[in-house]
Amino acid sequence: MAARTSRSSAKDRPSYRCTECGWTTAKWLGRCPECQAWGTVEEFGGAPAVRTTAPGRVTTAAVPIAQVDGRQATARGTGVPELDRVLGGGLVPGAVVLLAGEPGVGKSTLLLDVAAKAASDEHRTLYVTGEESASQVRLRADRIGALSDHLYLAAETDLSAVLGHLDSVKPSLLILDSVQTVASPEIDGAPGGMAQVREVAGALIRASKERGMATLLVGHVTKDGAIAGPRLLEHLVDVVLSFEGDRHARLRLVRGVKNRYGATDEVGCFELHDEGITGLADPSGLFLTRRAEPVPGTCLTVTLEGRRPLVAEVQALTVDSQIPSPRRTTSGLETSRVSMMLAVLEQRGRISALGKRDIYSATVGGVKLSEPAADLAVALALASAASDTPLPKNLVAIGEVGLAGEVRRVTGVQRRLAEAARLGFTHALVPGDPGKVPSGMKVLEVSDIGEALRVLPKRPRREPARGAGKETGREPGGEASPRTTPE
Repeated sequence: MAARTSRSSAKDRPSYRCTECGWTTAKWLGRCPECQAWGTVEEFGGAPAVRTTAPGRVTTAAVPIAQVDGRQATARGTGVPELDRVLGGGLVPGAVVLLAGEPGVGKSTLLLDVAAKAASDEHRTLYVTGEESASQVRLRADRIGALSDHLYLAAETDLSAVLGHLDSVKPSLLILDSVQTVASPEIDGAPGGMAQVREVAGALIRASKERGMATLLVGHVTKDGAIAGPRLLEHLVDVVLSFEGDRHARLRLVRGVKNRYGATDEVGCFELHDEGITGLADPSGLFLTRRAEPVPGTCLTVTLEGRRPLVAEVQALTVDSQIPSPRRTTSGLETSRVSMMLAVLEQRGRISALGKRDIYSATVGGVKLSEPAADLAVALALASAASDTPLPKNLVAIGEVGLAGEVRRVTGVQRRLAEAARLGFTHALVPGDPGKVPSGMKVLEVSDIGEALRVLPKRPRREPARGAGKETGREPGGEASPRTTPE
């Protein structure tokens, strides 16, 4: 009797599970030790029974890895070169790709374009929409020109119906928009819940591997920009892509977060417009403003998006403040790094005209500069705005600025300089030892912010500064600035 009571109490003992990653435990914890999320461990039923699995019959015999045919995993192009760049050459048969992004950023437009271009006589494409009706998708296809006789469209929210379409169409590419809208009738819970997302993703992954069919899943994101749903979904799929962009700007970026078939440091650039979305093989033109004469408060830099160098423009504006606490407004730049550059200019660059003025700083074209290599360009743009003197024409600035005023080296200087030279820029400010300099470009090596500020033209009735740093070509600017810039 006592043994029966002990077994009964062990069976009825509650168990707990993390709603983010599915990790289970016999006791409640405030933080999941698997995914490190707080407050996600909840009670869900009896304690998990301990089971043992007996050895079974294998489906395929193990063979030496050198005898495995790798041709079955050859990537096939999607017809969109910028997406193929991020994927590592194209879609591999049987691969499952998760594309996540904010609402309205252009995920459905991009995938509908991919669906039409990837469809052919030998490779059918099935586009399943769970968020729109078939007629709504047809209107978008007419607008962007994504019509093909080998592109099949279905509006379904039932998992069994989606699997039925796979049997009838037999596609080489499946696009599901989105995975949070499809539910399985055999699983309790609303669509988009943890159990439903895991079941839908698991069924489609099994179907993709069995059929050799590439699958593109659209995923939602949370307010913090993270992919919504259980983190297990990111571990199950082969490729995770992040679709980024400001809905008020034309630029869209596709970044590789995870890729089992290629590198994750590639970025695809797209332009969203009324006629659809197009890839940008040379997107630097979106971030530049060509002027006949230089304007105070502007400076150009070269940023690296993955392994791709992009020339971007930093703008700054300073005006007299009408309030006790001057405004500090940024757009496309990190507010903390702009504040650091203001402190360095005031303390190390001897610029005293910034403390009591409203300061506005921004980038052009919707690009976001977060890497430290843009520090020098931000500092020069602020100094140029404060002194109301433009920087020399065709000048780019590359380098990280420390709190001591030193200009530190950054990665990829040669690639950045090569991109600047390709676009016609003839002068550059860089940290020491930049490596091989492109022909026709004059490079000035600077060691601190004081040397960098000497490229600002001087005002009348001032003595020229002596020395302007070590240079590998002709100095791009004139003499030193007035007292309001460096001494």
